[in-house]
Formats: sequence, structure tokens, C-alpha cells
Amino acid sequence: MNQDSDGAVEHEADEPGIEYPGLFLKKGEDARLRQGHLWVFSNEVDTGRSPLTEFTPGEIVAICDAGGRAFGLGYINPQALICARLVERGLRHPIDKSLIVHRLKVALELRKQLYAEPFYRLVFGEADGLPGLVLDRFDDVVVGQIGTLGMESLRDAVLEAVMKVIKPRCFVWKNNGSVRKLEALPEYLEVPVGTLEPLTRVVEAGVEFAVDIANGQKTGWFYDQRDNRDRLARLVPGKRVLDVFSYVGAWGVRSAVAGASEVVCVDSSATALAAVTAAAAANGCGDRVRTIQADAFDALKKMRQERERFDVVIIDPPAFVKRKKDFAEGRLAYRRIFEAGMQLLSRDGILIACSCSHHMPRSALLDTINQGARHLDRSVQVLAQLQQSADHPVHPAIPETDYLKGYICRVLPS
Repeated sequence: MNQDSDGAVEHEADEPGIEYPGLFLKKGEDARLRQGHLWVFSNEVDTGRSPLTEFTPGEIVAICDAGGRAFGLGYINPQALICARLVERGLRHPIDKSLIVHRLKVALELRKQLYAEPFYRLVFGEADGLPGLVLDRFDDVVVGQIGTLGMESLRDAVLEAVMKVIKPRCFVWKNNGSVRKLEALPEYLEVPVGTLEPLTRVVEAGVEFAVDIANGQKTGWFYDQRDNRDRLARLVPGKRVLDVFSYVGAWGVRSAVAGASEVVCVDSSATALAAVTAAAAANGCGDRVRTIQADAFDALKKMRQERERFDVVIIDPPAFVKRKKDFAEGRLAYRRIFEAGMQLLSRDGILIACSCSHHMPRSALLDTINQGARHLDRSVQVLAQLQQSADHPVHPAIPETDYLKGYICRVLPS
């Protein structure tokens, strides 16, 4: 590494002479990066040496410790709390289309090992070495979501890399959500390649669904629970199943296909429940799947009053703890919904309880389940711990990548 008097850092590739602005950390603020994390917070920057106001939002910078040694290259957003993200350790490889192509190929090899068909999360941000980028693959359709200004500045390079490696018929940018607001990014839907049909086919364990990418939640599908849903085959044959927060019926329809005697799907969205009904019919189990459009808490209360009973209750809610300060309120919401689900279980029934809240620790989730059971004078046996599917790999130095957790529990009378 060569550094000039202006704080610029020279590239060490085979073509020397490329210089990047240096982003220097305060003394003692480099431990997390050395352990493998990729984020730099604005309060960790030595702003006397590298004033944040002097950087162009989205530009590539050399991230350096207080001694001037470069960790590598990343991108910067001076206005954001997470002001920089490390993309490439070392200075030999620039952050460009070639680097993204390489990362895509590495990511693709993993998914091809894991899944026989091309339906999966192709890129999971930091865990796949592309911070701020999510790519979901639906065979010949790829949906991209960008969550950071730095990755937004690489948008064209990402698209070119995807077209080179995957060659999809259709590529969709579905750039929305609260994470973009944190980086002052606009929300938009754009189809730069091909034509997006009203419905897109997705296949999971041989079960076919049709999802509305443009109007559905996130990218239209939740691949992160796929490996957990694979466990249904041992749990639901001949059983009566309740799928709460069903969305388009991934848990519920797969339960019916796996042999459940009856499945009830509850969701507040009429559009989502119409997709449940269509998927059940398409997979030959429409006579065993019915839907209830209602608020989940209201629906469970009504079913309890009607003395409904289910052998398996699946509760896979949206994030109740979106921010750390919401923890107490969100934890209470989890307890209420899990307890309500337990009240509908038949004797020795199975509860599948999940949380996608990063700020809800795994231990706290289990404690919440246990508290609900004890309040009902019941006890719980944990049969399995759940985490996100393998196409959402966890980066061991970045706890934020380990967001999905859950438990399969047998609920017993005390």
C-alpha cells in the first residue's frame, strides 16, 4: 500500500496508479473489522484525518486503521450511521463488474449444491461478500433488492454481472422497504431486462406456487423458511394444521401436500389468501385447505371461543421487534400470539414458533415460548431449533446475518 500526503491510498493491482480516498478509523476502533465484520460506523471514523463531508456518497474508499494500514476497499455513505461497508479485503482487486461476477459465481456454486432446481436466494448481502445486495432467483427470473447507497452506485455493474453469470429472461429491481429510507434512497420497481408477468412460478420441494413479485411482500417469496418447511413431511401426515400469518401458503399448502387431513390458513390479506387457494387447487389439495381473512390475534381468539383444535399450529409472524427499543413490546406480542396458538392445540400437539426479528435473541424467543406455556399450566419439549435456510448463510462475524430463529415444540399438559 502506498499513501500520499493527501490521504489517498494507491491500488496494488497489476495496473498501479489507481488511487482511492482513505477512510481512517480512530485508534482502537478496528477490532470488529479484524474479526471479519464489514461495517464501519460514523463514530468510529477519525473525522479530523478523513472528514466525512469531503467524501462523495457512494464512492469507493480504502478503509484504513489508525496506523494507515488498509483493510481493503469499500463504499461510503457519509450521511448514514453505517457510513462504510468493506467489500474487498486488500487492495489488489477493484470493486467492479469483474469482482461482482466472481462473487456471483461463488454464490451460485453453493446454491447448485444445495438445491436441484433454480429457485433460491442467490445472494444474501454481507454473507456472500456483496453488502447491501439481495438477489432471489425464480428460474429464469431474478429479483434484486438494494439496501445501501454504495451498492446503488454499483447497480449497473450488478445487472451486467447477473446477465453474464445467470442470463435470466427477466430481471427485476424491486427496491423498496425501510432499509432504503435509512440511506435516503428512493423506492422504485424497474424491469430493465425482459417482461415481468403478473405471476411468477416458484417450486419448493416439488410443490408449485405462483407469486406476484411486483405487489407481494419483499421479493414475493420467503426462501428463508424453505429448509424448515422440509420438516413438515414428518410432522403433519393425517394431522389438522393451522398456518397463522400464512401469506401465500408456503407452510399451509406444503402441509396439505405432505398429507395433512385439513389445513386452515389465516392472513389479513385477501390477495395473499387468493394465492393460497390457487396454489392448493394447482397442487391437488384444494379440498383440504381453507382460508380465513382476519387479524391473527382476532382469528385465534374467535377459534378458541369456538373450541377449535389443531394437531399442529404454525406461527411465522412478521418482525415484532424491528428496533432494539421495541424489544419489550415486541416480546410481549410474541408471547401473546404463541400463547394463543397453544390454546388451540390438541393434547400433545406441535407448535412451530418463529421470529424473523434480529433483535429477538434465540434464548429470549425460547423463554417467551416457555413463559406462555407456563401461563397456561403446560410444559414444552423442544424437538428442533430452526434457523434460516442454507441459501441465507450466516457470516460468523456479523450477528445481523443470523436473523431467523424458531422452535418446533411439543406442548404437553403439566
